[in-house]
Amino acid sequence: MNNIVENVLQGLRVAVVDDHEVVLEGIRSYLMRHGIACVSAYQSAKTLLDGMRHQRYDLFLIDVELSDMDVCALIDNIRDLQPNTRIIINTMHEELWVVRKMMEKGVDGVVYKSGNLEQMLRAIYEVAEGNTYFNPKYKRSQARIELQDHSLTRREMEVLNLVAKGLSSKEIARKLFISENTVETHRQNIFSKMGVHNVADLLVRAISEGYIRPISFD
Repeated sequence: MNNIVENVLQGLRVAVVDDHEVVLEGIRSYLMRHGIACVSAYQSAKTLLDGMRHQRYDLFLIDVELSDMDVCALIDNIRDLQPNTRIIINTMHEELWVVRKMMEKGVDGVVYKSGNLEQMLRAIYEVAEGNTYFNPKYKRSQARIELQDHSLTRREMEVLNLVAKGLSSKEIARKLFISENTVETHRQNIFSKMGVHNVADLLVRAISEGYIRPISFD
């Protein structure tokens, strides 16, 4: 590292969140060895949010799948508590549903666990300097999503996710406080935009393009 990079890293307060203790401690140790003096390690979203009551952070490095909270909800909570902070996602998941989620949340960086720790350090530096940093694989997936985007509306996305969970039109109408006819209209629009003719094909297409994740079938 050169002196400029070292000076930026030394002044950072970083929170690392990962529910795998070995991974968490490995990242913390690596970052501290490379000049970041203040690195706090958290194994859950809850302990992070509790910790944020007593400590402000410049940057958060977050695993995309925590056992106690959806990552999107955690990002919202972090931004509510500390609006000017920067967020990098660290994940082993390279699927399109992850890319789409992170695009929607407007995170500042994404690194993959299949990469090396040096790349993570570079991401932290770039984001701390006010830039963004995205793994090249993520950027390729992002470009693919932008090319294939069928522009589902927010309400159509809600209906799609409920269809994926096996709810009927009547159940969806009740849950979203809209009429059954309105649900059917949304379903027809979704089928048309996705270029499919039945629910089975819709779900396969929606998963392959990252609109929903496979766990929706559970």
